Amino acid sequence: MERILNYKITEKENLMPIGLFLRSMGFSAANVIALKKLPKGILLNSRPVYVTETLRTGDCLTVRIAETAPPGKIMPCPLPFVVVYEDEDILIANKPANMPIHPSPNNYDNTLANAAASYFASRHTSCVFRCVNRLDRDTTGLTILAKHMVSSSILSGMLTRREIQREYTAIVSGLLPADEGTIDAPISRQEGSVITRRVNLEAGERAVTHYRVLKRDTERNLTLLLLWLETGRTHQIRVHMKYLGYPLIGDYLYNPDYTFINRQALHSSRLLFRHPLRGEELTFVAPLPADMCFL
Repeated sequence: MERILNYKITEKENLMPIGLFLRSMGFSAANVIALKKLPKGILLNSRPVYVTETLRTGDCLTVRIAETAPPGKIMPCPLPFVVVYEDEDILIANKPANMPIHPSPNNYDNTLANAAASYFASRHTSCVFRCVNRLDRDTTGLTILAKHMVSSSILSGMLTRREIQREYTAIVSGLLPADEGTIDAPISRQEGSVITRRVNLEAGERAVTHYRVLKRDTERNLTLLLLWLETGRTHQIRVHMKYLGYPLIGDYLYNPDYTFINRQALHSSRLLFRHPLRGEELTFVAPLPADMCFL
């Protein structure tokens, strides 16, 4: 894929070195190095330049991003791939259950990456697969794909700075007494496991989850929750709700009760963030999947 970005230099950027300007726009050091290697990767007033050159008010700086996905690295497979939004920089997909994000041993042709490769191939284009907010295999809902290295760098920085608000809907076992609350409990790996996590008050990394009750089902002893994250630890919601005493139903690791659903009842339902290149506020919503609509 190719993406061309044009920047009109203002008085505020006058005499700023090109490299420093690009870093101020969210380009990583690796982005700048890659662009320097591309023919016509960085042009100032239509001429090739070194990134040490300085900008002047009124200059036009052009950045040409050109990337091709390595052939054969990810196999295109015609899998479900629901596109919620797409432009030149990002794609928002609504991931189904039972779909890992990335290929791994025993998962070569059933991942979101395979589905994305097939989607782009059907449009006779190529895109390096970069998923910004990764979801567990059986968590459904909204996930962000960066369509080139610059949008990926900017979005990754936004995620680190907690500028991407991620909201989830979950069904848990039990009736939470409080209508809303916050779980601030550090998380670490479970001893002897490379997958399972646990709350570890002594040696865990800080993890903060907020929740609000949407509905209580007294007959089935279940609660429908809206949750949003301040941090992004592995299995954070699943671990925190178990720690609170209200584990997600259908969670094969932390609460393998499949009475109502055969996967963890967790859905990435809403994303709020600024567009990485244009800056406007974006909001995306995905309705609950059918297997979570019984409550």
